[in-house]
Amino acid sequence: MGHRFSRRRQSDLDTLPQGRFSFSEEAPPRYYLGQGDQDTVRNVQPSSSSSEVSIGMETPGQQPDRRVTRQEGRRPSIYSTMDAVPNLEFYANATATGRLRRSRPSLETLRKVFEVPLCFRQCLYSILFYFTIFFLIMIHLVRCMLNIWGVILFLRLSWITSQAGIILTWVIIFMSVLVTSVTCLSVSAISTNGKVSSGGAYFMISRTLGPEMGGPIGVVFSFANALGCALNTVGFAETVRDLLIEYNSVMVDSINDVRIIGTITVTSLLLISLAGMEWESKTQILFFLVLMVTFANYFVGTVIPATPEEQAMGFFNYRADIFVENLFPDWRGAEGNFFQMFAIFFPSAIGILAGANISGDLRDPETAIPKGTLMAIFGTTMSYLLISVTAGACVLRDASGNLNDSLPLNYSGPCDDVACKLGWNFTKCEQSQTCPFGMSNSFQVLSLVSAFGPLITAGVFAASLSSALAFLVSAPKVFQCLCKDNIYPYIGFFGKGYGKNNEPLRAYILCYLIALAFILIAQLNVIAPLISNFFLCSYALINFSCFHASITNSPGWRPSFKYYSKWTALFGSVISVVLMFLLTWWAALITFGIIIFLFGYVTYKKPEVNWGSSVQAGTYNMALSYSVSLAGVEDHVKNFRPQCLVLTGPPNLRPALVDFVGSFTKNVSLMICGDILMVSRPSGISQRNTDKLVKWLNCRKVRSFYTPFKGDNLREGARHLMQVTCNLIFTLENKGASKVS
Repeated sequence: MGHRFSRRRQSDLDTLPQGRFSFSEEAPPRYYLGQGDQDTVRNVQPSSSSSEVSIGMETPGQQPDRRVTRQEGRRPSIYSTMDAVPNLEFYANATATGRLRRSRPSLETLRKVFEVPLCFRQCLYSILFYFTIFFLIMIHLVRCMLNIWGVILFLRLSWITSQAGIILTWVIIFMSVLVTSVTCLSVSAISTNGKVSSGGAYFMISRTLGPEMGGPIGVVFSFANALGCALNTVGFAETVRDLLIEYNSVMVDSINDVRIIGTITVTSLLLISLAGMEWESKTQILFFLVLMVTFANYFVGTVIPATPEEQAMGFFNYRADIFVENLFPDWRGAEGNFFQMFAIFFPSAIGILAGANISGDLRDPETAIPKGTLMAIFGTTMSYLLISVTAGACVLRDASGNLNDSLPLNYSGPCDDVACKLGWNFTKCEQSQTCPFGMSNSFQVLSLVSAFGPLITAGVFAASLSSALAFLVSAPKVFQCLCKDNIYPYIGFFGKGYGKNNEPLRAYILCYLIALAFILIAQLNVIAPLISNFFLCSYALINFSCFHASITNSPGWRPSFKYYSKWTALFGSVISVVLMFLLTWWAALITFGIIIFLFGYVTYKKPEVNWGSSVQAGTYNMALSYSVSLAGVEDHVKNFRPQCLVLTGPPNLRPALVDFVGSFTKNVSLMICGDILMVSRPSGISQRNTDKLVKWLNCRKVRSFYTPFKGDNLREGARHLMQVTCNLIFTLENKGASKVS
């Protein structure tokens, strides 16, 4: 404003009101209007100087003649604006001695007043967002880890280490992790490609490969989850039976006690599942905390000096001689081979789909499933490796448990094994193979090594019950989704949901009965290979689904998870099938027989569903590529096939003509049933149902296209239809005779 005002003409300056001003050393000068009329300021003329405005001089102890009104506070200007008079105190840099300087806030200062709360809110929202994502991942992580940590970890891992040795045990672990990790990448890609509804592996495979492959795997996977519940329940029952034997409280015998305890346990788990997901989630958190304490208790126990009673049972803390002795395999019994050990161990790695099976209950499955599953695989793999190597470095394979087998200091008899170097002689029970303790003979090695044995028992209970509960919840969810799709008859009864969470109570009862039937087997080493077979089959189809969706380049295949490859998915599928036959070939044949039967049924029935599967995309790619390749091939008499355009109108109105042409096309040549729709009769379009006419042709076993065409008249419509490449055109004359033209 100052620059503009300084360039005004002097005549304009003369027109401003004349006045006086006062200045005081005690305070900055202040202007105020006197008795002059305010209207004269507003209506001032450029050539007038008659208006006078008296401006009095004010000192700090002197008040103006009267209160300055709002109207009088306006700044006088030749433009007669309504702006208020600026406060000079905001602009004065010089102040009197002893007075604080008053400064007007800058624009940056005013802006920060609003930016600070906004920044705080953004930071708060970011913290809440990442905390929510972390919470969802942790829920999925806990569920997967609990399902992976099963009864095999506590009851069979040390025994497998004694049979296969530390080196081959690590090979078994890495082979299992290889299969599950590749499958996890495929699951992550499928789950981030779109919305993942309830149904887990069945939903992923069926929406990717179609109902033909999704239906069979839905049945097999539901059955495998029910077997998983039976496996972990039997492991829990074995632990309770061992406790009963220890305290001389056997009910019937070793086998029937497992059956009785297993039946009671699975019934209790069913009641917890029927209570709803809220109770089941709270129970899982409790089990997870117990397992954390159990692991800490075990690793602390490995460094506590062993007592003579523990040394008699084969535990000597960390010893290099014991570690070297247990590096290499020592196969014993009918089950003493590599693939049998792999078949028994593999069920301890099958829990990677625990979160995917209940994906309908997750708020953000696209984020929780990839990150939570990968973190769970890493954490459980480290626990398996550490427990196997620590047990192999601390515990002998054979021990008698007899304190009298200790050697005196000056003993010089025949004894040259590792136990003799440690002051014990277990040669007698080793030769007779009657040693009751050691990794090769006892399944309670982790209880022996731990600082407090009952905590390991609590860990066995937590691991077995949590896995059994997760499988018992997953199986009905998958089967419910299969029932709702109406792919197979007579199973819709089990898909009915109850309550606000749509819980499949009937499916719970069915899975409970299946699990109970296998619990009656009461042998862990018999059930484990069966579960390995069914889950390997499921993993093979999941990996093949990812490979097939990638290889067809479907427009709908755009997963946000980029850390996968179609070739790794194919490798995972092939290795899963190979392992199925290497483990239990007869079970693999039965599994594939069931899948082929269910696949044939769905292919024959052709359910009326359209999920945009990769099979459809592959069919389109094949048809397009073959059509393009045929375009460049010249016709030859040996490959001649008639291409017929049949002017039938609606095919069901001229069945004789359709049958006549079909008699020499033989469903191996092109046949098009043309139907010309007159524009003068628009109602004819709505009356013609294309789907019904195509269905009529299929029921008549005539392979033909139905092509309706809109034309002004019959001649115009026929002319356009004849542009299709045809060798023969059959027309029906008014008299009903056929003519070849």
